[in-house]
Amino acid sequence: MNILFAASEVAPFIKTGGLADVAGSLPQALAACGHDVRVILPLYEGIGQEWRSQMTYLFNFHVRLAWRSPYCGIFELKRDNVTYYFVDNEYYFKRSSIYGHYDDGERFAFFSRAIIETPGHLNWHPEVLHCNDWQTALVPIYLLEERHRVPQLYDTKSVYTIHNIEYQGRYGKQTLEDLFGLNAGYFNEHMLRYHGDVNLMKGAIYAADYVTTVSPTYAEELQYPFYAHGLEGVISDNRHKLRGILNGIDAALYDPAHDQGLTQNYTADDLSGKAACKAALQRAVGLNEDPNVPIIACISRLVKHKGFELVTSSIHDIMATNAQMVVLGTGDWNFEEAFRQAQAQYPGRFSANIMYSASLSTAIYGGADLFLMPSVSEPCGLSQIIAMRYGTLPVVRETGGLRDTVRPCGVDNATGFSFADINAHDMVWVIREAVNLYHNDKYTWNALQRAGMTADFSWRSSAEEYLQVYNWITGLDMHPFGMGLGPFEDAAPVEETPAVESADAVEQPVEAPAAEEVKADEAKEEAPEVKEEAPAKKPARKTAAKKTTTRKTKAKAAAEEKAEEAPAAEAKEETPAVEVKEEAPAAEAVKAEEVQEEAPEVKEEAPAKKPARKTAAKKTTATRRKK
Repeated sequence: MNILFAASEVAPFIKTGGLADVAGSLPQALAACGHDVRVILPLYEGIGQEWRSQMTYLFNFHVRLAWRSPYCGIFELKRDNVTYYFVDNEYYFKRSSIYGHYDDGERFAFFSRAIIETPGHLNWHPEVLHCNDWQTALVPIYLLEERHRVPQLYDTKSVYTIHNIEYQGRYGKQTLEDLFGLNAGYFNEHMLRYHGDVNLMKGAIYAADYVTTVSPTYAEELQYPFYAHGLEGVISDNRHKLRGILNGIDAALYDPAHDQGLTQNYTADDLSGKAACKAALQRAVGLNEDPNVPIIACISRLVKHKGFELVTSSIHDIMATNAQMVVLGTGDWNFEEAFRQAQAQYPGRFSANIMYSASLSTAIYGGADLFLMPSVSEPCGLSQIIAMRYGTLPVVRETGGLRDTVRPCGVDNATGFSFADINAHDMVWVIREAVNLYHNDKYTWNALQRAGMTADFSWRSSAEEYLQVYNWITGLDMHPFGMGLGPFEDAAPVEETPAVESADAVEQPVEAPAAEEVKADEAKEEAPEVKEEAPAKKPARKTAAKKTTTRKTKAKAAAEEKAEEAPAAEAKEETPAVEVKEEAPAAEAVKAEEVQEEAPEVKEEAPAKKPARKTAAKKTTATRRKK
């Protein structure tokens, strides 16, 4: 299967959030299944020279964007069985940051047009075009218009993934034609119209063949106004094509047994190295070096929907649990200032690191004891999964992916702690329980650590689910791991006769007494089987596949019989056809002798044979035995 994955950021080339991790890991997991996966992203100024030196210039063309025709260059880089295409235009992408510019709408409209037009220049046909978040929301819409102009996109299907519905790509009505180059009908006929503005995410949800989110619980939550940010009605209209698929992590990258960023490596069976990592963390961030005090950590953007109102309003209650706390991240100034004041008030016990540092984040995952994520909403979240991987127990609110990944203490295979309500008192209560467990029950604490470290959060299972979605929308019955089988069950074997003949050998029509007269020959042959088997067949695509196999098997049987029985037309009393007629006097006359031989068998055996493919195989065997 050919898959083109489009994203505005992809790790390890450029990253600001979880989207880059998904766009960096999922394509590799799909490629490992044997599929041709290619990723397209902008060539930002922030992409380092170590990657640019590995790129190869392919070609350039001019993108059609409303009345503009800007330059577009394509560079290629191959890595880990995945091909990456970088879209070059320095006017749009040579900037100090990748988001937050006044013309972001135009920049990512250009990127979306480049995504649509690039396959035509590559002469490569993507069967699935997978887009992500509002920056590529125009791609499914452009695909509706351009699939007949670009031959390589003729039967391409689109998947659109919502990573965070809060950011929707909302612009004024005047941008529709002048900026995005779309007809006013997209606005007047509801697809893009949203309270008088243009909403790109809304359009993508309607235009895409399938919509996914990054966790099952988040897919449910999006049908409620509190989480959907005004798009609950749009989600409800399209819930028939909506599915939540949990994100994974790169298990090889986040591995405390081999991570070079840790002071000392450790495993789930030997956690002794975590004590050395804890001591190193305390020294690095200015905390008192005390192995007997638990460290509570936060690594996040410091914004409201991450739950930091709960944290800042209860800092004194948290510190009263006799724990230390370290915060890493940037965000709203009020949260940043609250944490700076806490550091001044609790020297040696509270550390505020208002910045982002990859090396420090690794040290925190490895050295902390508890990881706090009290998110108001969390589509999936990777930090809690990474924390569990490093034996740091998460304390989370039960929302989105946090609910799907963290099993609270007290249930089987527990991996952390959780609370349900958006309430600071509930959060502090659970933190106290966790600290008490740390001090008083090391056996249970270590059991939670081992369960979290050994849980399977790799991309393998997520890739299987995405491939199921691709199978549904394309009709290609591809096994998730390239074995040529369906995503739900193994194919049933066909006895003796493989289905390899062409449609030229299809039998003549059979006039069955109980069947209604139809026009197509194939419909006449299979009408009794379809009527009996249809109610039991799910999904419909599989039924159609089995019917096709039945026709091909019958065709081959008829061709073989015709070749062997050519001289038998004058001596019908010696052929199996005469015997069949004597056994089934109720059959009406037909034109072709081969059909005469098989028609009574179809009538007698069809009601008892499931599936149709096996019926055809056994009929062929029976005919050979008669001969």
